[in-house]
Amino acid sequence: MDCRIEEKDSFFIIGFSKRVRLQFEGENEEIGKLAARITPDIAEKLKSLNDEQPYGILNVSANFSSRIEEGSSLDQYIGVAASQPCPDFDCLKVPASVWAVFTARGASPAALQQAWANIYAKWLPSSGYALTGGPEILRNLDSDFTATDFASEIWIPVQRA
Repeated sequence: MDCRIEEKDSFFIIGFSKRVRLQFEGENEEIGKLAARITPDIAEKLKSLNDEQPYGILNVSANFSSRIEEGSSLDQYIGVAASQPCPDFDCLKVPASVWAVFTARGASPAALQQAWANIYAKWLPSSGYALTGGPEILRNLDSDFTATDFASEIWIPVQRA
């Protein structure tokens, strides 16, 4: 798997959030409804506040009731990384972390869901790293979700095992 390790100071995710159910396959309608709240005007406002890596509109999963049980719940954020909170939006403080960053490429959402499965089932057990329990970030590198070579980055906070 294509992976790089990065260190980041704490930052904020600002945007919209909703408690949703974990779904391993197919498109999650709850997350789709949340994403629909990001109108072009709101996207421009969020992008103007995006002064931290990873750049762009992000999907962030946090506060899992279980990471491995389908149907469990989590907080889903759609927003941007920023150095400061913004009172106009929901806000998640992300602690300073070491991040394992993976690139996923292929038809969405299947390739992305397979990448998540490979990270948990293959990379993590042999990597020398363990999960910290912090939020997980998805950064889409392309805008055409129908592309057969759609590219994304998955950011997972880790610590030495």
